[in-house]
Amino acid sequence: MSAVVFYIATIVNYFFIYNILAWGLNIQFGYAGILDFTYITFMATGAYIAGVTSLGRQQPGTGVVYILGWHLPFPIPILLGGLAAAALGLVIGLVAINRLRSDYLAIVTLSVGIILYSLVGNFTNLFDGFNGLVGVPEPLNGQVHLGVNTYTVFYIAVAGFFMAILWVVAHRLLRSPLGRTMRAIREDVDVAEAFGKNTFRIRLWAMVIGSFFAGIGGALLIGFIGAFSPDGWSTQETFIIWAILLIGGRGNLWGSVLGSFLVIALLSEATRYLPSIPNNAFLEPALRNIVIGAGLIVVLRFRPRGILPERKATFAEVRAPAPPRESARLEPGHAD
Repeated sequence: MSAVVFYIATIVNYFFIYNILAWGLNIQFGYAGILDFTYITFMATGAYIAGVTSLGRQQPGTGVVYILGWHLPFPIPILLGGLAAAALGLVIGLVAINRLRSDYLAIVTLSVGIILYSLVGNFTNLFDGFNGLVGVPEPLNGQVHLGVNTYTVFYIAVAGFFMAILWVVAHRLLRSPLGRTMRAIREDVDVAEAFGKNTFRIRLWAMVIGSFFAGIGGALLIGFIGAFSPDGWSTQETFIIWAILLIGGRGNLWGSVLGSFLVIALLSEATRYLPSIPNNAFLEPALRNIVIGAGLIVVLRFRPRGILPERKATFAEVRAPAPPRESARLEPGHAD
């Protein structure tokens, strides 16, 4: 397999995974208006749980013993990663959502992320501290027995399968009464409560569902790269997911897809082709953040709601009566 095919397949896998991550944040912020500044923590939770439930109890050659050291078959570790992230979202939501405004809630989520980051990094017996998990088995490769390059192409089907399912879930949620109520709460909590809506319960649903998406994305990520450590769990990664959502357009699933393509496949990759500068090993990651940040500033300046913003229903569409059924059009005595 050529290096070009391997390179394109790698980008496609990251594109699929970041679509899932962006949809989860879109449910929390785009649908329900929840400012989650520690979204990457839910992704990390899914990655760690998926890792330790597929690695086994002890890492060969290291002597490190993991909690939940199970050898569970695909796709159970991925689903457990999503459920673990959802459970963490539920705990944070129960504590914070009912009592705090959005700005204070954002501070709380950021604080929780810092606490968990420090706990995982310094408590070695949990997930091997700052060294992280390594050698995570590749999902289904024990059955198909593919080489590294070929498996990268095969993993597109694995990530695409989960992305397709979660697209259906996010799309149905967007069109459902629950999704419409989430957006009403996002626009004005007081008005939604005046109409008898339980805003706490509905925002809690948004928190849990969005966290589940993040956990699935994290589980797919660790399955793809085979390792995960606190280095991949930073505010920089949260910034990238937020940039995807804001550049593409919040409240719009296609906007998240466009944002993922622009940020992951274009802006991030463009810095790889810049001329190298000797003795500046950290220049490329810095330039990536600069390019993404500049793109975000430009979009927010000229398209504050994103390139593909949420489509608002017009007054005429809201007021338009439903077309009468055929039986209702027939007057009595005029039936055929």
